[in-house]
Amino acid sequence: MKKRDLTLWPYLLWMAVFTIVPILMVGYYSVTAEGAGGMTLTLDHFARVFEPIYLTVIWRSIKLALISTLICILLGYPVAMILAGTELKKQFSLIILFVVPMWMNFLARTYSWMTLLEKNGLINKFLGLFGIGPLSMMYTSGAVILGMVYNYLPFMVFPIFTVLRKLDPSLLEAAGDLGADSFTTFARVILPLSMPGVLSGVTMVFMPSVTTFVISQLLGGGQFTMIGNLIEQQYLKVYDWGFGSALSIILMIIILLSMGLINRSDGVGEGGGIL
Repeated sequence: MKKRDLTLWPYLLWMAVFTIVPILMVGYYSVTAEGAGGMTLTLDHFARVFEPIYLTVIWRSIKLALISTLICILLGYPVAMILAGTELKKQFSLIILFVVPMWMNFLARTYSWMTLLEKNGLINKFLGLFGIGPLSMMYTSGAVILGMVYNYLPFMVFPIFTVLRKLDPSLLEAAGDLGADSFTTFARVILPLSMPGVLSGVTMVFMPSVTTFVISQLLGGGQFTMIGNLIEQQYLKVYDWGFGSALSIILMIIILLSMGLINRSDGVGEGGGIL
């Protein structure tokens, strides 16, 4: 056996224990139910997933994740362009500003927004100086979206920044020599070439957004249940592992379909080239 093959065994063992086995267990619980004669095969758990009340939760999760991803694109792309266009020394300092908050615990970052958004929080106190409020910002869909954008925005910025930083400056010079203005250069050269970074950022933002349960629980106050909250409840509170597993399978299918669409779009973009 080659030495290279031996180095693969720890990775394969890790994948088997912490990825393949859990997925198989989830799949098993999703199609079995305890009956009089022991565990029996059933599709009742999947049938429950398609009840209107649960379809509403799934749609809400997808909708809020899409809105958060879109906002991250609108905010992240200009930031990535600014980072890519700055000098190396300043670039490092700006990157640190994005990285440092990520060193803090995820829960602590989310709790900090609770203190800012509550009725007696800093934002309402500031608005009160101008005779505005107090506004009810907590336990709304906007608070949930704000929490997701704040936590996941760096995952949109850095992939786009990485691609923009590697762009060949001669392409931009060539576009200018051919008479293209700033907007045309961006639309016909920069944007198409940066699409791999955008699609990577979309994947890295959409997946955690659609599966989140901490942000929606804390900032939504349980009033905006998402599929992640529903799965958590089935496993830890209701102890209905069968239904929780069926929801998990559906969530995995949604994520895989999303990744497939993103990869398909990436392939189409690469095939089209620069117009």
